[in-house]
Amino acid sequence: MASLISKLTQFAKSPQGQRAIRTATDKAQQFAKDPKNRAKIDQVRSKLQGGKGGGTAR
Repeated sequence: MASLISKLTQFAKSPQGQRAIRTATDKAQQFAKDPKNRAKIDQVRSKLQGGKGGGTAR
């Protein structure tokens, strides 16, 4: 398992890995900017945060 993590870390530090991370980040940002997708993201976030209350302080 440690070798898998070290290989992933090594890939992430490589130029190819940096490009892959940048591409994935750009795609995720474009996805999040779409209003329909944004509504889905907010809906899932509210479910994970404990229902309709959303970001209430505990």
